[in-house]
Amino acid sequence: QVQLVESGGGLVQPGGSLRLSCVASGSIFSINTMGWYRQAPGKQRDLVAGLATGGTTIKYYADSVKGRFTISRDNAGNTVYLHMNNLKPEDTAVYYCSATSGAVRYWGQGTQVTVSS
Repeated sequence: QVQLVESGGGLVQPGGSLRLSCVASGSIFSINTMGWYRQAPGKQRDLVAGLATGGTTIKYYADSVKGRFTISRDNAGNTVYLHMNNLKPEDTAVYYCSATSGAVRYWGQGTQVTVSS
């Protein structure tokens, strides 16, 4: 079992920055991938950024956030961050942390990010 707790959401003006954090607990040694998804009202939940750990860390970014968002993980391996710069109103959504352990996907409770002037 893996538990995920997100933090760092909030209200920010266009062009601003936020950093989301996700702390994993439980069987963190079994985690294969970690990532951030987001879901805006009336839309599906989409992958924003992810990383896979193994011999080499592989990172993925959705086209809409490339160059603006950065995903990273701490050395202990139990916290993943999403650094978001130059935020746009269309980035407004609930952001969910996710982790996979084998074929099982775990979700956090979500944190609201609102970009508005």
